[in-house]
Amino acid sequence: MTPPAAPTAHQVPVTVRVFTQRFSSTPRGARLARHLAQHQLDAWGFPYSGHVSDTAAALVAELAANAATHGRVPGRDFEVVLTLSCGVLRIAVSDTRGELRPCDPGSPLPALAPLAENRRGLFLVAALADRWHVLDREPVGKTVVAELDLPR
Repeated sequence: MTPPAAPTAHQVPVTVRVFTQRFSSTPRGARLARHLAQHQLDAWGFPYSGHVSDTAAALVAELAANAATHGRVPGRDFEVVLTLSCGVLRIAVSDTRGELRPCDPGSPLPALAPLAENRRGLFLVAALADRWHVLDREPVGKTVVAELDLPR
């Protein structure tokens, strides 16, 4: 058996940080998801009320509220996964309702009435995230992913 190769001088070590938590599909669960996401980001060096923390909190809040409202299946939770790697914060929120999917990120979002009280969430996600997309979740459901490019 050969020993692993020693890293060369030009290789940069990669640190990946991951936070995963399931929450009840309720408004309370969505609020808790936002609070815990901010707490975790603070532990990773992105302080409360900083740009990254506030932007990520708004994304988590919107995606978690959507999962608790539109992706809710009685008795099933939703899951939030934060991944920090290579200058990108990835926010993934999964629920168990695969048949109700947001529109594709590349397609235009539907027009809203000026005083509409709902359907504004994806506009917020599209405005705040550098990228977002929807994935199928195995064995059932969907995952909405929003990514933030972090300042160097």
